[in-house]
Amino acid sequence: MEMKRREFLTRSIAGVGGLLLGSGCTDVTRHKSTTFDPYERVRLGKTKIKVSRVGFGTGMRGGDRQSNQTRLGKEKFEALLKTAYERGVRLFDVADLYGSHPYLASALSGIPREGYIINTKIWWRGGGIPEKERPDADVVVQRFLKELKTDYIDVVLLHCVVSEKWPQELRKQMDILDQLKHKGLIRAHGVSCHSLKALQAAADEPWVDSVNVRINAYGKSMDAPVAEVESVVRKLHKAGKGVVGMKLIGEGSFRNSDEKRDNSIRYVLGLGCVDAMVVGFESTEEVDDFAARVRKVPGKQVLAMEAARVLQSCAS
Repeated sequence: MEMKRREFLTRSIAGVGGLLLGSGCTDVTRHKSTTFDPYERVRLGKTKIKVSRVGFGTGMRGGDRQSNQTRLGKEKFEALLKTAYERGVRLFDVADLYGSHPYLASALSGIPREGYIINTKIWWRGGGIPEKERPDADVVVQRFLKELKTDYIDVVLLHCVVSEKWPQELRKQMDILDQLKHKGLIRAHGVSCHSLKALQAAADEPWVDSVNVRINAYGKSMDAPVAEVESVVRKLHKAGKGVVGMKLIGEGSFRNSDEKRDNSIRYVLGLGCVDAMVVGFESTEEVDDFAARVRKVPGKQVLAMEAARVLQSCAS
């Protein structure tokens, strides 16, 4: 097991330069700057949607229409959202499960709607939210539009798909979302995956425009070992799906480790297959810290010396 891990790290980190040039993923040598810009607007898969490379996730410890972010209280949470926007964040990941819609609407009121991207999610599973009923997606999206005070939503995902058969099981909702897309009420649709099989199904499903995927350098709070998830992420990217990475900080478990935060950010950026990263920031300091770490990652190439250091750290 340890040998396999070391072999994987050797391939994924120490050899990242070769992967970037030969994997079919985004070639980071095309970046004009010498390091990554956390707030650069990047295209989400083959959609026409451009998001900031770093996005704001609002669902830390989320459930029952609350999260660590909403538990900050209206004043503090909305101030944090505004500050993130002022810093350059243009992607906001919200969800019915988190109860974060009205906070975002209030925080960004007065800002031109085209100036930011809303990525939200429909909770179709049992539990999770107070109501027992699960209306169809058209009814739910109409409510979302009112809560978000907007005429359209950029991306709507089916939240927390686990079954490999989700494309068959959720086909009715998928068809409804497709109709809403044609009407211009949403711009793209997809899924938030919580199992490797569901992720593999997303890569093969033409309906999927964008996917939220759990990924970091250590496999923490992920759907499978890092190498297995990476393989599917590459497939998603090759198929033209938008890929939004989540759990970059291991659901907060790397919060007190500078080394792990740096390694995880370097790893995900180095893949070249993840369009954007959403993080559940709980303070302005966390926003600035993450952005600073992104800016440390070389944009043109990962130097062999740095890659070797990351390899040694991750493998130990």
